[in-house]
Amino acid sequence: MIDRAGLAEFLRLRREALQPEDVGMPRGQRRRTSGLRREEVAALCHMSTDYYARIERQRGPQPSEQMIASIAQGLHLSVDERDHLFRLAGHQAPPRGAGSDHVGPGMLRIFDRLTDTPAEIVTELGETLRQTAQGVALFGDLTRHTGPARSIGYRWFTDPAARALHPPEDHSYYSRLYASGLRGVLSLRGPRSRAAHLTELLLESSEEFRAVWKEHEVGVLPRELKRYQHPEVGLIELSCQILHDPAQAHHLLVYTAVPGSESHEKLQLLSVLAART
Repeated sequence: MIDRAGLAEFLRLRREALQPEDVGMPRGQRRRTSGLRREEVAALCHMSTDYYARIERQRGPQPSEQMIASIAQGLHLSVDERDHLFRLAGHQAPPRGAGSDHVGPGMLRIFDRLTDTPAEIVTELGETLRQTAQGVALFGDLTRHTGPARSIGYRWFTDPAARALHPPEDHSYYSRLYASGLRGVLSLRGPRSRAAHLTELLLESSEEFRAVWKEHEVGVLPRELKRYQHPEVGLIELSCQILHDPAQAHHLLVYTAVPGSESHEKLQLLSVLAART
């Protein structure tokens, strides 16, 4: 059963504990509010201000699990705080660890400060959870995918468009990389895991995947230097640095170019594209 008073109080206290700079927002001038405003939290949670305000005022219908998950992420809650929020709203807390889409607050704080470079937060199955504006300009909006197609490895073998950004001579390597990576997650998570489900789907639908899978190759590592054939800026070479959150099995990928290089200049062009979108 929903605890409306407890839910409202918890949300208000967490909102007031956050400052705009904590969540990647500009502070602005003449700010009198202690913490975030309700409209700012609503924007972070991808919902209307009126809907969020009604929850804090103990009004309206019981928020859905999807809405509570959005609020937990928008308020940068820890996993313990997220679980508490779900219980206050009258829902069972979702699973923790691998398979969870809830990004830890520490990783989010780092991500929110990456305003001038392509970056993304992905799951162990290559599902993009967050992208910077430059990341969207470089890769397109990868968070729009649903179902098995959320995984870049699944898209690689089932959707030709997934290969468009990569030079053809790199395709064989990526096929090996994604098959090896999926095998590693399957070995770690077991036969009842989401990795096992993706493997079954790919074995049924992709002849190329079946051929690569038969090689039983493991330990294929991502290259630090990645090449992308962008439709507007052309070939761009970027270094990829990875930060790992073992608790949630998430990775923060940050893409940078050597200062003064042609690829660095093209990143500046991407900034223009990001501002345009």
